Amino acid sequence: MIAKRILLLLLGAVLMLPALAQKEQFNPVNTGVTSLSIAPDARAGSMGDVGVATEPDVNSQFWNPAKYPFNIARAGLSMSYTPWLRQLVSDIDLAYLTGFYRIGDYSAVSGSLTYFSLGEVIAEEYTIKPYEFAVDVAYSRMLSETFSAAVALRFIYSDLQYDYAEDIEPGTAFAADLALYYNNYVMLGNRECMLGLGLNASNIGSKISYDGGSTNEFIPTNLRIGASLLVPIDEYNTISFSADINKLMVPTRPTYSQFMSEEYAGVSSDDSQYNSYYSEYQGWLESTGYNDISSISGIFKSFSDAPGGFSEELKEIYGGIGVEYCYNQQFSLRGGYHYENEYKGNRKYFTLGAGFKMNVFSLDAAYLISTAQSNPLDQTLRFSLSFDMDGLRDIFRY
Repeated sequence: MIAKRILLLLLGAVLMLPALAQKEQFNPVNTGVTSLSIAPDARAGSMGDVGVATEPDVNSQFWNPAKYPFNIARAGLSMSYTPWLRQLVSDIDLAYLTGFYRIGDYSAVSGSLTYFSLGEVIAEEYTIKPYEFAVDVAYSRMLSETFSAAVALRFIYSDLQYDYAEDIEPGTAFAADLALYYNNYVMLGNRECMLGLGLNASNIGSKISYDGGSTNEFIPTNLRIGASLLVPIDEYNTISFSADINKLMVPTRPTYSQFMSEEYAGVSSDDSQYNSYYSEYQGWLESTGYNDISSISGIFKSFSDAPGGFSEELKEIYGGIGVEYCYNQQFSLRGGYHYENEYKGNRKYFTLGAGFKMNVFSLDAAYLISTAQSNPLDQTLRFSLSFDMDGLRDIFRY
């Protein structure tokens, strides 16, 4: 009798699995100015979009500006280019320019310009070119021989106007980054390895509006935490392992199924009328107070507001792992993997890349291989060209 009951319970559980699975739905965290979340440089882009605790380089502004005081070079400049969503269109791209200058031995100033072009859109007799850009500056300082901090200020401009309607206008926002970096030697066996730990809370700032303030969208406020370990193999060869995790500090938007369960509980998702209440959903969303949440309140709310509870909050954490092999600090091979839950964006892909460095410049390239079906990011390429100002100065001396 007991065995029969256990069998019936197991059978019931198996029969319930499809029903439970149907409750899971695609529910990503929604933000405006999504271009601020795109990894701009080829080095990090070839290591699974990892960079908050990797060795300092000229592109640290995006990942963790607190790394700059630990940079060996006195100053640097980098230009990066990424053709974006080439599986869908041919005229969307991201351009990124960044540079830094170390002040003395303990501090640095840095800045960057990000320009995201969405190509051309033909609307009636007009040709429109929507775009987004952000410009920022940062100050970083070593607080000890192994620890540094940085603050960055950012201006954001987004012109997504798709026609010449009077109620649509470009949006602007201001934001700040707060970053920390720890860098120290640790002994693993008889090898002296370099351990890096990093944290960057980025895009903490105002919301953005495209209709004069009637409605507002959150910008991609993000918390990034990571670690990196550089292991010397011999005099000429090193290998490093890195990992980052991210959490968008933006409240999760109440879902359409929540609206239907509260307002039209008798309408089944299989009913042909189920999706005909979307305009009412927008009004219901306003009534929930979601659109009135301030950006600062949203940061705290974002850790406990997912409709699916704690399990869904865990699904909102995404990240990557990366590995970098370097020969004689000149030639590098890189690889990585980036993961995001299928219900929160489904960005799952491997990355590969290589870099070549001389005294004056370095050239890096990255390639993305999607593991999710029909992913428009598949085969994305990134290119970065960086200049060491010390090397350039030495050349012009002679």
